[in-house]
Amino acid sequence: MVVSIAHLGPTGTNAEAAALAYANWLAQYSGQEAVLCPCPSIAQSLHSVAQKEADLAVVPIENSIQGSVTMTLDTLWKLEQLKVQQALVMPIRHLLLSWVQSLEEVKIVYSHPQALAQCQSWLERSLPMVKLVPTSSTTEALRYLDQTETAAIASERAAQVYKLPILAKEITDHQDNCTRFWAVGLDRVMKQGDYISLAFSVPANLPGALVKPLSVFANRGINLSRIESRPTKRSLGEYLFFIDLEGNVADKSVQAALKELENYTRVLKIFGSYKVVPVELPEVKSI
Repeated sequence: MVVSIAHLGPTGTNAEAAALAYANWLAQYSGQEAVLCPCPSIAQSLHSVAQKEADLAVVPIENSIQGSVTMTLDTLWKLEQLKVQQALVMPIRHLLLSWVQSLEEVKIVYSHPQALAQCQSWLERSLPMVKLVPTSSTTEALRYLDQTETAAIASERAAQVYKLPILAKEITDHQDNCTRFWAVGLDRVMKQGDYISLAFSVPANLPGALVKPLSVFANRGINLSRIESRPTKRSLGEYLFFIDLEGNVADKSVQAALKELENYTRVLKIFGSYKVVPVELPEVKSI
């Protein structure tokens, strides 16, 4: 069986590298072959699975420098049929690509907003006067490179694939920069893993509206590894709450907590139970 994996494209993005790493993991541990399906956006990657155009999507959910990827969170809230199958943690290393010969010649830097943000301190130190222009992906940024003034932040794989010169390496603000990706599919069977991710809305914006749901976990000694809010996009001051908790769905205390949580939420969505797998960047090869 060949598994199709959607990801943010085109070739050379970090999402593609994560999809390749997951394809290698599938081949090693389940014997499944995979084919990659690049998409123009993170949202479209998820929609392609919801519409059964791809079997899985590998999407970024959280970066160690910039935090959560809001497009992933917002889209998953809308597509409740999708479930997290696996989490991957992958190191992210950015390079500055350009045809110019020195940093002094660079006037404009293109890249995905996450990449620009993850290199913000380096950009402020090394290129304080340049114009920063966001693009839909790090690979999309390469389209804007010309022979003068322009540079792009992208991966080493992108430099190899598109045969572009590297102007600067080690430009990420923290060398241990990494991103957590989710492999998402339509399998509704709740897997047993070390983490559970969910989101909920509260019945009303009143004092204690959030304390009560959180106390469900605190009273049972269940650790929350991430919590954040996102606007409902309906009314100012209304929020959705996204939570990652440490626990297995087979644990009776976790089951009881999830059951009780229903009493304090208006809408509750459980994205899945999963294990986290550290992966390395795929080997860089020209194609």
